[in-house]
Amino acid sequence: MFLKRQTTREDGGARRFGAKRFALGTAALIGAAGLLPAALPAVGHAQSFYDQVPEEMEGVEVTQRLNEQVPFDVEFVNEHGEPVTFGDYFADGRPVLLTLNYYTCPQLCHLTLNGLIEGLKELQWSAGEEFNIVTVSINPNEKPDQAMAFKNRYVGMYDRESAADGWAFLTGTEENIQKLADAVGFGFRYDERSGEYAHPSSIQFITPSGRIAQYMGGVMFRGQDLRFALVEASQGTIGSPMDRFLLFTCFQYDPRTNTYAPVAWKVMRSGALLTIVVLTLGLTMLWWRGSRFEEAEKRSVKDDPETAGSAPTAATTGVES
Repeated sequence: MFLKRQTTREDGGARRFGAKRFALGTAALIGAAGLLPAALPAVGHAQSFYDQVPEEMEGVEVTQRLNEQVPFDVEFVNEHGEPVTFGDYFADGRPVLLTLNYYTCPQLCHLTLNGLIEGLKELQWSAGEEFNIVTVSINPNEKPDQAMAFKNRYVGMYDRESAADGWAFLTGTEENIQKLADAVGFGFRYDERSGEYAHPSSIQFITPSGRIAQYMGGVMFRGQDLRFALVEASQGTIGSPMDRFLLFTCFQYDPRTNTYAPVAWKVMRSGALLTIVVLTLGLTMLWWRGSRFEEAEKRSVKDDPETAGSAPTAATTGVES
């Protein structure tokens, strides 16, 4: 198990994927990452630590494939030893939160899932009700009994009644694991020296129709960020009107900070829309009052054409000079 600076590629361009957010995980994992010390530059070398990527770590990254379709026909075995397909977990029309881990991982997978559970506990929604979670082992040698032991641990930590049915732990063949990992852009490698897998820490949010809606990296996940990502992945089928309003008017996922944050162009757009609404309402009120005044003038002329529009007199005011 290793941790490197993760990157995402979107529309063919490379960009950094929130490495600062992974500092906590990095500090905990450096001792176990046997490849990294060998890659450190000599004293006085100009390159930074994060630029030093050993050959064994090439390809261990997340490549974003937003809005691409995941394969529903990939076959796995669930924690009960039953054959399933990945598409089975979309049959109820819920969004799916996907994690790629392995059950004998010494540290990083536990950090990722522990952080995920902490964020999920902040939500009123529960796995098995508003959304599903699927955890797939990237180790083809792992068996259903290991998946069940992992499930018992993390479903117990999550402590939601519906999670037993809403969180699946799968194993599969190397071919099928690789097919799913390639579809979501999850790069990993087996290190023969340590006998462990080098892999990034990432979770993916997938729409009920099977399209990738969002990625999150790191080992810490805020409840608000998970909520917004699930609203996006559900395509509006879960969440309140206020959630959708905030996503449209203010918030957008920022991979540099691994959070949903207000963005200037959305706030400016919202301010412009609000200005247009206020101006429209103001002009409508002026037009309405003007129309009422014109109608009153027309009625006055019709009722008393001699006095309409003339200056007040004793006859019209009822006051004698």
